[in-house]
Amino acid sequence: MQIPIQKITHSRRSSVDFNHLPFGKIFSDHMLMVEYKDGKWNHPHILPYGPIPYAPSMAAIHYAQSIFEGLKAYYHSDGHVSIFRPDENFIRMNRSAERMSMPMIPEDLFIEGMLELVKLDHEWVPKEQGSSLYIRPVFFATDEIIGVKPSDSYHLIILSSPTQAYYSKPLRVRIETTFSRASRSGTGYAKAAGNYGGALYPTSLAQKDGFDQVLWSDAATNTMIEESGTMNVMFVVDDKLITPILTVSKLAGITRDSIIRLAKHWGIEVEERHVMIEEIIAGLKNGTVTEAFGTGTAANVAEIRTIALGEEEWSLKPADQYSLQNRLANTLMDIKYGREEDIFGWNKIVI
Repeated sequence: MQIPIQKITHSRRSSVDFNHLPFGKIFSDHMLMVEYKDGKWNHPHILPYGPIPYAPSMAAIHYAQSIFEGLKAYYHSDGHVSIFRPDENFIRMNRSAERMSMPMIPEDLFIEGMLELVKLDHEWVPKEQGSSLYIRPVFFATDEIIGVKPSDSYHLIILSSPTQAYYSKPLRVRIETTFSRASRSGTGYAKAAGNYGGALYPTSLAQKDGFDQVLWSDAATNTMIEESGTMNVMFVVDDKLITPILTVSKLAGITRDSIIRLAKHWGIEVEERHVMIEEIIAGLKNGTVTEAFGTGTAANVAEIRTIALGEEEWSLKPADQYSLQNRLANTLMDIKYGREEDIFGWNKIVI
């Protein structure tokens, strides 16, 4: 695919402190943009990152037809740059598009467009350990109309942002049993923007009480753990890796899948099933729950140190180098950075 490129005159890269990269606040020089209109996709083009004017009647603003993805590019010590499992993000984005009554995105447009963008801005991929280039495809409705119906026109934009770790310390989380993230027949499995907007208020309440995130419970009974605010969640119970089974109310995390596949490759017993809140609380009390952690593209593998329910809270021992979560996290990062053989074929080489 030949993609027209409008290059910037002067790069902003020299003004960026790559030793201090707050998540999602610094953006690379270029972005890819493509329009869907009159029942077909137009040709993509790459242009300088910057503001784009839209009408105040734009459908996405009023009716939340907006979805996105998150993935990362990594710098290898031999100079190569790779993107981690972009094929899975493509599949998941179209799954979200279908749920939100949006057109399917062609694979070559998504994958090749992303590769071309990262290749152009490859110098923005941080070389520092623990850093990466976060890639954000976002797809939204652009009809200029106020009326409840699927839009006839859309924009797909891909932008990128150099970043360090999303979480820099072990997390304190509270099990949320008042508010719900998604219902059994809702949009929970789609990476829809509205899912995140609805989660902000209960998360802010938890943060005011000193917690970093919430652990969502199921909307029907509030007895089962679903996922965390920015992550899927996993527990080590009696030396087994346990994680909530995927349902239509949960996002199918790509880091989650990677961790499960890696653990099974090592011969570790993995259980994907309903995880009851009372089971986890009992395990925290009697010591059978020895580890808890979140998994996600932004979060990578994030240690959960404290879990609370109501007014009670329980703390886990700090994860050491021999903990399962750290062994899995370190191996996964070694694969991403090209330090370990990519036996699963997860890395898509850009340059």
